[in-house]
Amino acid sequence: MARLLPPSTNAEYAGSPRAPQILAVLAVLTILPACIHSFLPDGGASVIAGLDMAACRQLVVALFHWAGATQLVFGIVMLLAATRYRSFVPLVLTLLLAERGLHALHFWGGAPPQSGHRPPEHYGLLVGLPVIAYGLWLSLRAAAATSASPGEAANRL
Repeated sequence: MARLLPPSTNAEYAGSPRAPQILAVLAVLTILPACIHSFLPDGGASVIAGLDMAACRQLVVALFHWAGATQLVFGIVMLLAATRYRSFVPLVLTLLLAERGLHALHFWGGAPPQSGHRPPEHYGLLVGLPVIAYGLWLSLRAAAATSASPGEAANRL
């Protein structure tokens, strides 16, 4: 098992302890919809997103299942970083901010959906992006304080 999961890097993490907690919550909020996209018969495309799939149902369902699979794997990586490999928290939060930022750009920067219905994820991004940015700031802020004053940072942890 040690080959699959190397020793924890938590002792090397110098950021705020709140950042891994935020990442853990975001991981759960990534894994839950990933399970919906992966395991619901329509991937959530019709029952949640409200898409009319009459023209190309197979393609839409396949894309939702594919997105759910990648989302599930990323959610597991997020959870591992938050709980076992905390030295990766800033990197994972940066990647998450980039990924969700691109989603927001596409969802809100382009034309609105023809049906006028926006799935929950569109609104979740508006709340999630500042939370992710805050978690990233926390993970980097304390790390910067560590290099300036190691004694003070040790007292914070």
